[in-house]
Amino acid sequence: MDIRKVKKLIELLEESGIAEIEISEGEESVRISRYPQGGAPAPVVHYAAPPVAAPVAAAPAVAAAPVAAAAPSKADHTVTAPMVGTYYSAASPGAKSFVDIGSEVNVGDTLCIIEAMKMMNQIESDKAGRVTAVLVKNGDPVEFGQPLFIIE
Repeated sequence: MDIRKVKKLIELLEESGIAEIEISEGEESVRISRYPQGGAPAPVVHYAAPPVAAPVAAAPAVAAAPVAAAAPSKADHTVTAPMVGTYYSAASPGAKSFVDIGSEVNVGDTLCIIEAMKMMNQIESDKAGRVTAVLVKNGDPVEFGQPLFIIE
């Protein structure tokens, strides 16, 4: 493999924030990682409860205020993001949102789409009920385990 290609891969890795990349061309392959062999990446932050109206500490320029600030009760169910990606409330920019506050949903109904690595992943409801809160805005980045909806 050409050394210029390897250098370009290293630059792409640094610019994108990806932790590791592996490329194969025929019998040749190269693996580039930010972490030393056997080293562990930084721990993943999991959200225990939906944010109320506090800014996100990791990105002070962007406030993570929920669209609807409803205090969940014990009977409420929180739908969390199953992956890291970009949250979309509708199938296309001009389309109607899958759900809004007050929408009745059944198990298996599509709640939103999370785009991850150019793949559109439909997030389905795992509980029937009424949507009482939408905790993210269209186009916002979401983390694994981040609360998205509260279903009553």
